[in-house]
Amino acid sequence: MGQLEGKVALVTGGSAGIGLETARRFAAEGAQVYLTGRRKDVVDAAVSDIDGDVVGVVGDVADLTALDALYATIAERSGRLDVLVANAGGGQMAGLADITEEHYDTTFDANVKGLVFTVQKALPLLQDGASIVLLSSVAGIKGLAGVSVYAATKAAIRNFARSWAVELAPRGIRVTALCPGPVDTPGLAGFAAQVPSDDAASTIAIPMGRVGDPKEIAAGALFLASNESSFLTGSDLMVDGGQAAA
Repeated sequence: MGQLEGKVALVTGGSAGIGLETARRFAAEGAQVYLTGRRKDVVDAAVSDIDGDVVGVVGDVADLTALDALYATIAERSGRLDVLVANAGGGQMAGLADITEEHYDTTFDANVKGLVFTVQKALPLLQDGASIVLLSSVAGIKGLAGVSVYAATKAAIRNFARSWAVELAPRGIRVTALCPGPVDTPGLAGFAAQVPSDDAASTIAIPMGRVGDPKEIAAGALFLASNESSFLTGSDLMVDGGQAAA
C-alpha cells in the first residue's frame, strides 16, 4: 500500500521540474494524479513519462476559465480531490530599478492570482481531511538581491498557508507551505543565466554546497500530502540545503 493509495491528487505546473517529480512520486504512491501545464506537447510528454493513473490537462492557472475547465474534468472523472499541490508559477530576476509593470503583473498573476483561484475553485471538490500544499520558496523568507517581486509573491504564499489553515481547520483540511531552496530545474537555469557566476550554488550561498534535486522536493510534498503529517498545518517545510539558516 502506497502512502496515497486511493487518493485523488492535483499537481498544477506538473509537467516539468518539481511538479513533474511530485506527480511521479504521488502516482508511485498509489494516487490518481491530475497534472497541468500550459503546453500540450510538454503535458503529453509528462503523462507518458509517468507510470500510473495520470491525467494531463492543458491550461494556465492565471486563466480562471481554464481553472473552471480543469475542475469540471476532475469532477466528471473522479468526483473529488484529496490532495492539491499548487505548484504552478515562476519568475525572472529584476532589480528594483528595472521592475516594470509587465514584470510585476506577470509574476503576481502566475504566482499569486493563479494560486488563490486554484485553491478557491477546488473547495467544492476537496474532501474533509484533504491536504493542500502551496509551493513557496526560501526567497519568501530571505532577502535576495534582484528577485524582490518574485520573493514577495512567495512570501504572500506563506501567509496564505497560515490564514487558510485556520479558515479550513473546521473541515479538517490541512494547508502547508513547501519552501524549496534552489533546485536543479529549468526554472533555476533561467535564474542562473542572469547571475554573473558559473557556480549558482556558491552564488546563492547554500550551506550544503549544492542545489537540490527535484526528487528531494517531491519527497517533502509527499510528506505534507500524506497522513505522516496529520498534525501539521499552517507551517512551512524548508527543503533548502540550509539556505534559510545561512
